[in-house]
Amino acid sequence: MQKRFTMHVNVDDFLPATDAEKEYMVQMRPTSTFFKDGVKRLLKNKIATASFIIVVLITLMSVLLPMFWPYSYDQMLGVTPGRPVDPSFNNLAPFQYSTTEQQWKAEGYTVFPHIFGTDSQGRDYFIRVVYGARISLAVGFFASIIVLIIGMTVGSIAGYIGGKVDIFIMRVVDIIYSLPDTLMVILLAAVMKNALEDVIEGTVLASLGVNMISLFLVFALLYWVSMSRLIRGQILSLREQEYVLAAKSAGAKPSWIIRKHLIPNCISVVIISTALQIPSAIFTESYLSFLGLGVNAPMPSLGSLAADALNGINSYPYRLVIPAIVISLIVLSLNLFGDGLRDAFDPKLKN
Repeated sequence: MQKRFTMHVNVDDFLPATDAEKEYMVQMRPTSTFFKDGVKRLLKNKIATASFIIVVLITLMSVLLPMFWPYSYDQMLGVTPGRPVDPSFNNLAPFQYSTTEQQWKAEGYTVFPHIFGTDSQGRDYFIRVVYGARISLAVGFFASIIVLIIGMTVGSIAGYIGGKVDIFIMRVVDIIYSLPDTLMVILLAAVMKNALEDVIEGTVLASLGVNMISLFLVFALLYWVSMSRLIRGQILSLREQEYVLAAKSAGAKPSWIIRKHLIPNCISVVIISTALQIPSAIFTESYLSFLGLGVNAPMPSLGSLAADALNGINSYPYRLVIPAIVISLIVLSLNLFGDGLRDAFDPKLKN
């Protein structure tokens, strides 16, 4: 028996612990990251998850469906080379067949139905709505990327450098904020449309059209200010942290500190703001196309489809209702998904 007051070491105290003892004594939480935790919280939000699924389904349909659809967005079904124009293809109601198609069915041929009917020029309306959704989504995503790059760059420089540079940049932002948004978008789109016609002629950009390029330039000139203010506010609060001071003491360059320390620590604001910028860009593109300043004909957009439908709104009201519903569904789903991202990735809203 070991005595109470002795200098002898109890060897049993130094035996390695068994796996059962380790499991009992140490209850560790599985390792995780900020992104994994945010995704878990996002998936618990059923409305945001359903909205994300709707956006993904619409995107996949707009990309994949034209590959298999028998009609093209610019195909006039009543116009055949070497034959007179067949007016029976024009202004068909949903799931209605023209006189020629009814004759083909009577002869035993398979005729693919017109789900949304046809327009006044005999073009399948369903595939035009699908292409319109593709154009609107593409404009929304690419415009948001442009806004993200410009706003993040300007906001980071203004927030980190500060001083006169910050004052100058913020005064420019204030000037842009003071301009009437809708009026400036219409004026810039109209002016750039005329200025870019000679510049892009004969280049790769000519396939996109003048209106589409002017639309992206409008976003690059006007819509980055909100993003830059958000990033600047985050940088101002983060640049006083100890790890930034340590990086400065180690001789790190400002660009390296911004890329490696400051931007990653405000990534939640970047993700949320970008997600909420997409529906705003889609809505802007839709009303510009509605006013005739969007994509070039015959390429359809949801806004241009709604504008074309005004000519026959009394006889064919569904042509206005269908693109309006698609625009509303896309914008609403993206807004709800953006709200879910904010709730999931904002550290202040964890609880």
